Amino acid sequence: MLRHRYLTPRLHLASPLSEGARLELPESAAHHAAQVLRLREGEAIVLFNGQGGEYAARVASLGRKSVLVEVGAFAPVERESPIAVTLVQGLSSGERMDLTVQKSVELGVHAIQPVAAEKSVVRLSAERAEARRAHWQRIAIAACEQSGRNRVPEVRPVLPVSRYAPPSGSLSLVLAPDAENRLAHFVAGGARELVLAVGPEAGFSENEERSLIAAGFQPVRLGPRVLRTETAAPAALAALNALLGDF
Repeated sequence: MLRHRYLTPRLHLASPLSEGARLELPESAAHHAAQVLRLREGEAIVLFNGQGGEYAARVASLGRKSVLVEVGAFAPVERESPIAVTLVQGLSSGERMDLTVQKSVELGVHAIQPVAAEKSVVRLSAERAEARRAHWQRIAIAACEQSGRNRVPEVRPVLPVSRYAPPSGSLSLVLAPDAENRLAHFVAGGARELVLAVGPEAGFSENEERSLIAAGFQPVRLGPRVLRTETAAPAALAALNALLGDF
């Protein structure tokens, strides 16, 4: 029986791909293919490099520490959200931030900008901040492998809230439980690009909210309930997809 296309293992390779090429997978991808996915010689896979589209491929051979693949036909397949959302996410602790990145990518986020907020529990040195950014980028890649996306969202270097400014003229929203307007109010016109700011566990401080509003952000609420930080961004992205016809 043929494997359903959604069950075909997908692997991201950060390198050029071309039809007919024979490639040895990098060590981490080879380990994932052989030890986690338990792939076998001749098995069909999908390869993508994050720049758009995907390639049919198959496992040519497996060694103790190496996996060789043969690249097949290119398919210009895209599974992006109809709205390009940059998520400005207040740093949250441990698994909460990991979950936010993972689910936001699955739901189609375009880019993620982590910001250090006054109430963030996490405090990162420059070295640790870069290590965490690289960790979140790997989570984003894995989420693309799982969800079928062929464009990998960038996880940008951590910034203080006060240093972030949205692109000029962009539709920029900050989640606030007591805001007057709902999300549907702002996307009724069919916006295609949006910046969404979400606070950490205890939310943005009053000073930060004022700073964001001064920078062009408009307060918006999702509903009558106060959501946890790791729930808020995925909920907003799901709502945007539903409002714009992606679901």
